[in-house]
Amino acid sequence: MNTMTLRQWHGYLGVFIAPSVLFFALTGSLQLFTLHETHGGYRAPAIIERLGRLHKDQVITLPHRRETPAPVAPSRERRPAAAPEQGPRPATLLLKIFFLLVAVQLVTSTGMGLWIAFARNRDRRLTWFLLLAGVLVPLALIVA
Repeated sequence: MNTMTLRQWHGYLGVFIAPSVLFFALTGSLQLFTLHETHGGYRAPAIIERLGRLHKDQVITLPHRRETPAPVAPSRERRPAAAPEQGPRPATLLLKIFFLLVAVQLVTSTGMGLWIAFARNRDRRLTWFLLLAGVLVPLALIVA
């Protein structure tokens, strides 16, 4: 296989998978800081919950929420005081920030790759077809 053919196949496959790469980079960024889950006083928007579920479990429906049980009357026995909740270690936070920067670069690089594909490819119809197929194939599998 010569270099030109390899470069063409790389471009075609890149355009086809670009929508999925963008999806996973964006939804993964939300998951780094658990923005896809309701916790504490934070209530995740339903669309972000659904996209997070699609990213993690490959399904878009949300699990049924259980009603929170009624609080149990406190007993008279002494319980040890709960340790105050600590945030992530500094190294963990730095790693999350690094991964966020990686996701931003992945989105940027994918966007530049799509721009190159449309600018360099003589047959833009094929490029549009592959991009549209890269969007529609996963959507069809989601609703199937």
